[in-house]
Amino acid sequence: MMDGRVGAIRSALDAEGFNDVSIMSYTAKYASSFYGPFREALDSNPRFGDKKTYQMNPANYREALLETAADEAEGADILLVKPGLPYLDIIRLLRDNSALPIAAYQVSGE
Repeated sequence: MMDGRVGAIRSALDAEGFNDVSIMSYTAKYASSFYGPFREALDSNPRFGDKKTYQMNPANYREALLETAADEAEGADILLVKPGLPYLDIIRLLRDNSALPIAAYQVSGE
């Protein structure tokens, strides 16, 4: 997720009395060509450019650790890795460094 987003969501939920609503953060979302078939099926391919500007570099596992710490500090309840299958090493890394539940998201091309 974008920096600060989890904190903003947590603050808004808490302010409205939704203290028990959990937040699942896109802690590690990687650029992947696996998304192609999914986007084609929904006719949701980007009309211009790509979405890599907010997706992580797969070669930089340290970024996942930084995002984990930030998301935890902002109030995330679950950490999400997407796509999951090719990043089992990242899932394990997050598991070893966080007590929060780890989720993995698979898309159609996987």
